[in-house]
Amino acid sequence: MAKRDFYEILGVSRSASAAELKAAYRKLAMQHHPDRNPGDKQAEQRFKELNEAYEILKDDQKRAAYDQMGHAAFEAAAGGRGAAGFDFGSFADVFDDLFGDFMGGGRRRGGNARGADLRYNLEISLEEAFGGKQAQIRVPTTIGCDTCSATGSAKGSAPGVCPSCRGAGRVRAQQGFFTIERTCPTCGGHGRVISDPCEACGGSGRVHREKTLSVKIPPGVEDGTRIRLSGEGEAGTRGGPGGDLYIFVSVAPHRLFRRDGANIYCRVPIPLTTAALGGQIEVPTIDGKRARLQIPEGTQNAHRFRLRGKGMSELNSSARGDMFAEIVVETPVNLTKRQRELLREFEQNGSSTTHPESEGFFAKVKELWDDLRD
Repeated sequence: MAKRDFYEILGVSRSASAAELKAAYRKLAMQHHPDRNPGDKQAEQRFKELNEAYEILKDDQKRAAYDQMGHAAFEAAAGGRGAAGFDFGSFADVFDDLFGDFMGGGRRRGGNARGADLRYNLEISLEEAFGGKQAQIRVPTTIGCDTCSATGSAKGSAPGVCPSCRGAGRVRAQQGFFTIERTCPTCGGHGRVISDPCEACGGSGRVHREKTLSVKIPPGVEDGTRIRLSGEGEAGTRGGPGGDLYIFVSVAPHRLFRRDGANIYCRVPIPLTTAALGGQIEVPTIDGKRARLQIPEGTQNAHRFRLRGKGMSELNSSARGDMFAEIVVETPVNLTKRQRELLREFEQNGSSTTHPESEGFFAKVKELWDDLRD
């Protein structure tokens, strides 16, 4: 039976570009893949034809030979292989060329594994978040072994090429029609084996140590900020690249201040007399200084005073937020007999203008009760 034309199999013209060939093969291979057509012998045969055609036409030299001599260009070299010299075991390479970008960039090759990323929780005070700091931290991690220079081999020896995968780090196994590729079990994907491992690290090329690092905390840092130190995580195996260290910053609650972004809030208790008569008080600020606050006569409870530019530092800026002093009028306790007499006298001589808010409230309540009686 005469073999079909490879261009006809892929449904493209003889002038088709490499991109057009690839697109045509991808579409048809997905359509006739045996997994999508279980038990369909025609689909399986069609799939084999597609692989054979694309294997030839994707290679510029093979394609030129095919264009000049047709199928005869490959029949002489077929040997014990499949039709037209096509080795179906090479389908893994074809599939990788086409679909590797969807699977994370293709198959992994042998190499030294990257070290794991690490997390470090760092708690700082609100004052430190305001002014920034240079923090010294100690991180338990793994570092490259100095004894073997992170190679994993004892001094005077060197890793050899893995006999199972020949340095590729991957091995193939035939399972029915398909060729399955997996990490080499002999070398663990490194591509090299150590016959004489380093005694200090046991052949891993790294050892456990506690590392001291200096971390710059910028002014204005907020709770939950993550700082990344590239390459300061665990060392990779056998000289592989190190992972990263992520520092998660938390800001401890403050006994006086509450933060909201760049603004600071502070509850300031004042005596009843100061609220009624007015006066001047001093309040603390986050930078360790004091600010004078003028209390007007008749200041009510929960009134907020704004102190501009007395709040937190803003990240990556020289600006500062504002501070809000929230007044808490303190009711006097443990009164003396004379103090009680003075308060009763004050109450008896009071008027609607002395307590306008409470007088207005109870007037509305009286009106409500009168309406209910009617």
